Amino acid sequence: MPTNKFSTDEALARCEPMTRLQALIGGKWKILILWYVAFYGVQRFGELQRRLEGITQSTLTKQLRELEADGFLHREVYPEVPPRVEYTLTDFGRSFLPVLDSMIQWSETHLCPDFVNPYGP
Repeated sequence: MPTNKFSTDEALARCEPMTRLQALIGGKWKILILWYVAFYGVQRFGELQRRLEGITQSTLTKQLRELEADGFLHREVYPEVPPRVEYTLTDFGRSFLPVLDSMIQWSETHLCPDFVNPYGP
């Protein structure tokens, strides 16, 4: 687990399960990265960068490395010229899908009530 302000003994004593979750998925982009990889099944770096409008290359690299180190993503490098790198969810990452589904449903209901999902319910 990454070491940050949420991994101190004092922070963990307050609410260890939520503190650990925050340490893993905290940050501006991680939830969206996970959602795009889950939705599309496989994502390449450039595809994610185009989808995540405003993210810098260094930030995307950092977020992907953290998600990979924490076990959410698998990074596959293909020995081609130029190299092709694809990201997919691990079993651990797929176990997070019900949480992502609940988050999107809550957001559609409470934050975007007029939103019509073109992909169905």
